[in-house]
Amino acid sequence: MVSIVVPVYNAANYIENTIRMVEEQTYTDWELILVDDCSTDGSASIIERIISAGAKKIRLIRMEFNAGAANARNTGIDASGGRYIAFLDADDVWKPDKLQKQIDFMEKTGAAFSFHAYEFGDRDANPTGKIVHVPEKLTFRKALSRTVIFTTTVMFDTEKIDMEIIHMPQVPSEDTATWWRILKSGYEAYGLDENLAIYRRPGKSLSSNKFAAIGRIWFLYRNIAGLSAPASLFYFGGWAVRATLRRLGLSRV
Repeated sequence: MVSIVVPVYNAANYIENTIRMVEEQTYTDWELILVDDCSTDGSASIIERIISAGAKKIRLIRMEFNAGAANARNTGIDASGGRYIAFLDADDVWKPDKLQKQIDFMEKTGAAFSFHAYEFGDRDANPTGKIVHVPEKLTFRKALSRTVIFTTTVMFDTEKIDMEIIHMPQVPSEDTATWWRILKSGYEAYGLDENLAIYRRPGKSLSSNKFAAIGRIWFLYRNIAGLSAPASLFYFGGWAVRATLRRLGLSRV
């Protein structure tokens, strides 16, 4: 079984479609764990209505206080009962055969940690044609210069990886920090280079996003990866080039 963990915060505009999208997956052995992080827009009420209508494979967990996406995902991980754990953000989109293809891929490769290609979408999740391709494998050192692992594409096999190590820390870019910690411990991430998801990108200031991203990646180099300032600058150069190409839909790694 796959346990699908979704942090929910003010996702009323998306959550019903998200649930329907999971229900329409061709792979049917799943449970959907929705962790409401004290939404103020009625997200939890929508979920409760759907559950009360007979959605038996869906669970809602209400957080007692707003603690952020990392804590919500960790709560979902702790509540999971499946062999596989997959992450999904409430505003992103999966292709109908995403789960089936990723599980087949993990069984074929023996991967404990996998991720796949995805496509940028606009604010309505309409595909833009900018596809982010992924490498066959990603080690810790290679990951330092390419933040190519998108949370909504990640899946773990808990029979091959310690559940504790996939919990996310309370730091900026907690998802990337988690991938790096796992890779640094000796695991490799296996990439399925097939577009199985859409990353919804609302219209925001690109300049402010870039400055924020620079600050986050520098924090990760110095505090998560434990790199010196010169080493951080070295990897930052590679990251900046690849990040630019990825946003333009030109990078294959």
